[in-house]
Amino acid sequence: MIMIKLVGGAKKSFLTDEIKIDKSDITIQELLDLLLNLKPTNTPNLDVENILIAINGVDSSAMDGKNTEIKNNDVVSIIPIIHGGSSKRLFFNISNKLIQVVEIKGKDDLTVTFVDNLRKKFPSVKLQAVSSNFVLNRYHLQKIISLSVYSEKNDILLSNKFEMDILMRFAISSQISTAINSAGMKPKQNFMLIALGNRKILDKLYNEIEIISIPLFSKDHTSFLKKYYKITDKQLDTVISKNPLEDILIEKAAILL
Repeated sequence: MIMIKLVGGAKKSFLTDEIKIDKSDITIQELLDLLLNLKPTNTPNLDVENILIAINGVDSSAMDGKNTEIKNNDVVSIIPIIHGGSSKRLFFNISNKLIQVVEIKGKDDLTVTFVDNLRKKFPSVKLQAVSSNFVLNRYHLQKIISLSVYSEKNDILLSNKFEMDILMRFAISSQISTAINSAGMKPKQNFMLIALGNRKILDKLYNEIEIISIPLFSKDHTSFLKKYYKITDKQLDTVISKNPLEDILIEKAAILL
C-alpha cells in the first residue's frame, strides 16, 4: 500500500488530497503513469514535468529521481510548481509560497548593499541575489528553490536562514562562505533577484527594480556550469532525462546535508 498526498493544484486534478494505491515496489515514473490513468477526465491536467516529489519527506532528486523505487507503506507527496509572468519577471508558486524572480544587469555600483537596502525597504519579503552564472534555466531555477522551500517546511535547512539555503544550493556548497564567494552577487555581473512574499508587495518591489531588469535567461551558462562543476559529456550521456545537466545540478544540490 502506498499513500499519496496531493498538494495545491494536484488536489484539483484528483478532487482529493490523498490517494491510497494497493501497490508497492514500483518506481516514481510507474506511479506517475498510474496516476495519470486514474485521473478523472474532467479535471485539470497534472503537469508531471513541473512537480516536486518527496518520499517519506525526502525529495526524490536526492535519490534516483523518477527511477526511485517506492516501497510498501511509503508516503509520497506531490507538490506542483506553478509558474507564469513576463519575460522579465517570473512568478511561480510552491506550497502556497509566491516567488518572484527578476534578472538584473550588473553594474559597478550594484553590490550587496543594494540588496540589503531592499530588505530594509521591504521587510516582509525574503530576498536573495544569485549570480546569473549559476542559474541554467527556468527548470533549474524552480527545482532548486523547491528544494529550499521543502527543506524549510521540514526543518532541514542548510543554514538558519531560508535565503542562505537558496544560495548554498545554487552554489552546491554546504559552506556559507564558499556559497557567497562563488554564487553570490558581484559588481558588473548579472544576477537573479529571488523574492518571496505576497503579490501586492512583490509588485511594489518590481516597480522599484524594473528599470534595471533585463530579459530572463538571456545568456546560456551551460559551458560555465559544466566547466565549474567538472561535468563531462560522458556523464551527461549516462543520465536518462530530457534535462541531464539540470538534473545533475539538482541532485548535487539535494544531497548537501
